[in-house]
Amino acid sequence: MSSHNHGSHHEPAHSHGHGHVDEDMLSVEQAYERVMARFQTLEFEEKALLDCMGQVLAEDIKSPLALPPLANSGMDGYALRHSDIVGASHENPKNLEVIGIVAAGHMPNRTVGPGTAIRIMTGAPIPDGADTVVPFEETDEVERKREGKPLDNVAVFADMPTGCNVRPAGEDISEGTLVLERGIIVRAAEIGVIASLGMDSIKVIRRPIVAVLATGDELETAGTPLSDGKIYDSNSFSVAASIADAGGIPKILGIARDSLTDLTTKLEATSGCDLVVTSAGVSKGDYDIVKDVLNQKGEMNFWSVRMRPAKPLAFGQLNDLEGRIIPLMGLPGNPVSAMVAFEMFARPAIRIMLGKKEKPRPMVGGVLTGAIKNEDGRRVYARVEVEFKDGEYRATPTGPQGSNILTSMSKANGLAICPEDLAGKDAGEQVQIIMLDWNEEVQI
Repeated sequence: MSSHNHGSHHEPAHSHGHGHVDEDMLSVEQAYERVMARFQTLEFEEKALLDCMGQVLAEDIKSPLALPPLANSGMDGYALRHSDIVGASHENPKNLEVIGIVAAGHMPNRTVGPGTAIRIMTGAPIPDGADTVVPFEETDEVERKREGKPLDNVAVFADMPTGCNVRPAGEDISEGTLVLERGIIVRAAEIGVIASLGMDSIKVIRRPIVAVLATGDELETAGTPLSDGKIYDSNSFSVAASIADAGGIPKILGIARDSLTDLTTKLEATSGCDLVVTSAGVSKGDYDIVKDVLNQKGEMNFWSVRMRPAKPLAFGQLNDLEGRIIPLMGLPGNPVSAMVAFEMFARPAIRIMLGKKEKPRPMVGGVLTGAIKNEDGRRVYARVEVEFKDGEYRATPTGPQGSNILTSMSKANGLAICPEDLAGKDAGEQVQIIMLDWNEEVQI
């Protein structure tokens, strides 16, 4: 497995003296491979050019025209025949008759013949007969203007090489050329190139619609009064924001109560989605209601993954009302666990659907400034704040690492890995870090 080999391959059959290892647990790699095997690139859509930022191009773009379409001037100056200025210098000026002017966006209406020149602006088409452009400063134009003389003649003081300051037609792109290949990600530069070809819409791999459903009687929606014994639902928001950040379109379905009817109804709203992400109800100690409904509505596997946080994970498929099969990922309910599980399994799945190449977050080696404990033989993803100091990356754990402490995730810009076969990592030890984002303080 290539890109998600975060940490050690070693999967211990026993605990080396630091807690019990569940033999039924999957390694992170095993879980990753099982999940990714179920996803493929989605179909394309045609969209307005500016709406395609960050999406994958689904067609080869060939140029319907040459760019530039005509030979044009690279300077403000005079378009002329090189043969008329051979040997020109201040001591030996060459005088030419000025027979017209051509500005950018306009076509010349005269042909340059022997002993004549046309005053030309940058970007304007080169008149027939001309093969060279001499900039104003190599002529007596400034003096003529200062003395109030008409610009019906010009003296040229420099023997510029043939073709000087002439941009050939098709210099950037010739007609029929393959300009952009399918499979690339559309960025601002690509949008500019496509617009320069006169196209205002393109085909791109569509963004997946990902349904988000939180479960639990204890949850209240943000913006409503908080009753006794309740907590606000943060998972819907952090997961939906993570979906948008990964390039998907989040569809928040709200909160499903711990009742068969409510959960069933809420899951019916997933029709037409490409992935459903639920949070809570997948652990061993949870109510079986989520598991029951998911099993009734599709085919589910409930796994323990040898990682901390985010040990419980459900994965399988839902059958929607139209008979479509939709992949479903059940994240743990603890807020940090939900975010870490999303990072490791849902984000790469969304990238596959977007047609993007498998590309993990950047990883760096750094020095720990505080200890990471590993009590039960799982791979630990510790939330850390990474900074570049004195020529090295330093990773500082962001306070208590309980999977319910969401602020520890908010302060982190990386996940430091303690492999499953180690009892921990001490301050001063080297550690591999998955960078969740690069902020201004971190140099890449």
